[in-house]
Amino acid sequence: MEDFVAGWIGGATSVIVGHPMDTVKTRLQAGTGYQNTLNCILTTYKKESVAGFFKGMSFPLTSIAVYSSVVFGVFSNTQKFLAQYHYEESNDSRSLSDLFLASMVSGAVSVGLGGPMDLVKIRLQMQTEPFLKANLHSKPRPKDLWNRPMYQGPIHCMTSVIQKEGLVGLYRGANAMLLRDVPGYCLYFIPYEIISEWITPDSNTTSNPYTVWLAGGIAGAISWGTATPMDVIKSRLQADGVYSNKYKGVMDCISQSYRKEGLKVFFKGFTVNTIRGFPVSATMFLGYELSLQILRGNQTVTNP
Repeated sequence: MEDFVAGWIGGATSVIVGHPMDTVKTRLQAGTGYQNTLNCILTTYKKESVAGFFKGMSFPLTSIAVYSSVVFGVFSNTQKFLAQYHYEESNDSRSLSDLFLASMVSGAVSVGLGGPMDLVKIRLQMQTEPFLKANLHSKPRPKDLWNRPMYQGPIHCMTSVIQKEGLVGLYRGANAMLLRDVPGYCLYFIPYEIISEWITPDSNTTSNPYTVWLAGGIAGAISWGTATPMDVIKSRLQADGVYSNKYKGVMDCISQSYRKEGLKVFFKGFTVNTIRGFPVSATMFLGYELSLQILRGNQTVTNP
């Protein structure tokens, strides 16, 4: 239970730190008309002011905290289970294969909970124009609604998707998310463990806050940077449907994106992803570790 609570706290703090750049990343990957990262930032600020960078933040502030709680809790408890299975008692011995398997399980479980949350967040972030400007062949809407955004908030977005596509609509892009998160969490937790152990003096039994912050930041930059190609596809599939439907699935999205924009399309947002990955993950791991220490009464805290 402590691991889940600490993961919730770490997740909440990371959302506050990373959401503005996450909005920029999403618009670069799934939007049109942005020349580069700086152009996207300036365009967003010019059209929507500072509030534009925080679109859809209220939902992930609560939901991603729960999501992170599950991910960290599953990772930690899977490790404990594997330790008991291999060594017949819980201890600090962790093999690379155990880390790899625990990371894969966390990545797979994360999609079931995180898919709908990510879809709602991305659709709210991509909602930059009133319905009238979308120029769609859609069902008639009352005149007073034409100049309003498609979605009035996270709950309205979720209910609209369910009404239009059923529950399965909330999992649009789930296959791409699975292909992103399973290897992504392997490149998240494993580098963190390796770097944390490498920079922690042998005399210390636990990592200090600076070590946690640095190891978490580097791990996040590695994970998010390498996840960019599939993150682009996931973002496009989840944003698809705000104003129109263009993609039939993962392979169709890859094919269409490549034909229209070439190989460079799969690296849209790479710089933002990598830079954003450091502070978000550093905050996540630091919040997790410090919370775990408090919850355990300042007892020795091992890595997740």
